[in-house]
Amino acid sequence: MKIYETISPTWKTDKELFERIRSELFTAVVGDVMDQMGLYHQFLPPDIRALRSDMIVVGRAMTVLEADVSSQGKTISRNPVLASAFGCMLEALDDLREDEIYVCSGSSPDYAVWGEIMSARAIQLNAAGAILNGYSRDTNGILALNFPCFSLGSYAQDQAPRGKVIDWRVPICIGKAQIEDGDLLFGDIDGVCVVPKAKEKEILTWAFEKARSEKVVFQKITEGMAAKEAFEKYGIM
Repeated sequence: MKIYETISPTWKTDKELFERIRSELFTAVVGDVMDQMGLYHQFLPPDIRALRSDMIVVGRAMTVLEADVSSQGKTISRNPVLASAFGCMLEALDDLREDEIYVCSGSSPDYAVWGEIMSARAIQLNAAGAILNGYSRDTNGILALNFPCFSLGSYAQDQAPRGKVIDWRVPICIGKAQIEDGDLLFGDIDGVCVVPKAKEKEILTWAFEKARSEKVVFQKITEGMAAKEAFEKYGIM
């Protein structure tokens, strides 16, 4: 990291950190820092997008594991979780804490795993948003609530007879990214990245510094400095 100096984190609480991320960072700069640290699989697949392009989400992951079912509404199962209409989904939803993100994966992309009423409950719990390796529905309702939702897109088909939540606060994978409960998630117009909790102070400290340094490079380029010269001098492009 050519341009950086050794610096210490300057935030004391999650709320302060999340506000700084919203005001100073973007996913590209965080991803660049993680690449430089050898963390090469921290972005979710690019087809997971915000329902509206100006949506930003930042918070702690509350991981949710969904699975397909083939009973089509029947309750024939030795597993009591599968006998419930949504599995553990209601319990998981009610377990959301302030500034957490409901992040769900595990099922096929054949149905919606999030909707308007779930968004309303999440807002009541002061949750930060939802990130779904699947579809969302009730799009107009979610947009009216201004609730940050990142998904594969809009699709009305319901999960109830097709999929169930089988566990939550467990490790999940989305694409090549592994997400642990409590990891920091950050999403904007360019995608969603996973910042591992064990290394987040180092990653984000460098990201804030890199974001400031990029402004310097941008200014030099607009003043006429050549790209090669800028890169050789600042190590940023």
